[in-house]
This record gives sequence, structure tokens and C-alpha cells, in this order.
Amino acid sequence: MKSALARVLAVLFMVGGLGVALPAAAQGDRVLVFAAASLKNAVDDVASAYEASHDTDLRVSYAGSSTLARQIEQGAPAAVYISANEAWMDRLEERGRIMAATRVDLLRNDLVLVAPSDRGVRPTLAQKSDLFAALGANGYLAMANTEAVPAGIYGRQALQQLGLWNELQGRIAQAEDVRAALALVARGETPLGVVYASDAVAEHGVRVIETFAADSHDPIIYPAALVTDADTPAARDFLAFLQSEPARQLFKQWGFSIAGAE
Repeated sequence: MKSALARVLAVLFMVGGLGVALPAAAQGDRVLVFAAASLKNAVDDVASAYEASHDTDLRVSYAGSSTLARQIEQGAPAAVYISANEAWMDRLEERGRIMAATRVDLLRNDLVLVAPSDRGVRPTLAQKSDLFAALGANGYLAMANTEAVPAGIYGRQALQQLGLWNELQGRIAQAEDVRAALALVARGETPLGVVYASDAVAEHGVRVIETFAADSHDPIIYPAALVTDADTPAARDFLAFLQSEPARQLFKQWGFSIAGAE
């Protein structure tokens, strides 16, 4: 919301009392952000912190990185895109849909095996028999889409590296994004799921069973960039704020680590 001073200045300007233009930040800008579903809690907090000190109307749309990237390809009016992996950002860069000079590696994440918090199963990834016992005769492993959504792709890589994919692929409940997979576990609809560590922080209905080894899948990196033809001062300012220390602290609280940090 505008400060009282900004509202007074705006009125004075409209009636000719000042004769000078207001700075862009005081005019009320809008920025549409497309962000990977796994970022919801963190980016909601970051957006609120930003809006508290800026006269900018931030709108954030969350979905799987692949869904958002395809929408940008089709001309969706996003200004900032934050992907859960590099491949979808690479695709948009190759097609000229993001401004390559603004691209930055923002965050990192880990991949974890989770179970409903009220269940006592404790399988280990090293023991195949434990994992199948925890799934039971008819249970499924919840994952984001393993062909298109980053969390699902990383999960498939990890299961392949562990030699579990061939036996498990017929028992996977594939969801449209990682938050949908998380919900399946939290509601007890599946006994196990593969999600990001940050998702487990955001959902009290699940508990972490084990963290997948970092070398079992590609590095989980979240790049951010401005979308082509959306280069406004407000969009650039928010992209810069995403990299600021206040934003970084909020991301850390939600289970992310900072890309490039020691």
C-alpha cells in the first residue's frame, strides 16, 4: 500500500502543485512472478517483505517449472521466472524468452524421502526390502511427474542410481507438481513420497525418512531471470531483492540453501 506521503504527493502532482513526475516506485507498479511450486511458502514471505517497503503490486503464480515455462513460451505476461531446475530456464534462454544477462542461480535444495508424520515406518534407501515393506502390497510412492517436473526428474535419477527405478516405476503416483505429491503423503493417501527438503519444512503432516545423496541426482539449482519484454524497473528491483540478505534469510527458514554460498 502507498504511504501517506506518497498519497499526498500523488494528489499534489495531479492538481499541478509540484510540476515534477513521481519516481516509478511511487506510481504503483505491477510485477507478475512465475515461481516453481516448491517455492510457495518462501516466496510468499519474500513477496510480503518486499511489498512492505515498496509500492509494487506483486502477483505470484505457482506451478511446476515445466508448466510455467511453456506458458511463458506461449506469451504469458510474466515478468520474473524462478525455475526449480536449470533445464527449463535453458530452454527459455535458447528460445529467447528470458533475458540471459539477468539470469542468476538463486537457491539450492535437497531431495528427501518422506512418510506421513503419524506413521512409524522407517525404511532406508539402502534396504530395498524395507522400502517395499513400507509401501505394502498396494501402496504407491508419490512423486512429481518424472518426465517433466524437476522434482520428479531428480527423483527418477536418484532411484535409478540406487537401482530401484525398474521395480518402482509401476508403483509411482505421479502428481502435477511436487506440492501435489507432498499433499498425497500428508493426507496419508500414499505411504511414502519423494519431495524437496524445503517441502518437508513447509508441511507438518510429513516427516523426513532419509535424504538422498547429493551425487545421486543432478544438482538442484533454482535459477531466476527476467522474462523478455518485461524489463521494467520494478521487475529488476524485485529480482535484485530476491538476492538480498533479508530474502536469503527467509529462504533459509523454509529449508533452502543459497546458491554459491559456502
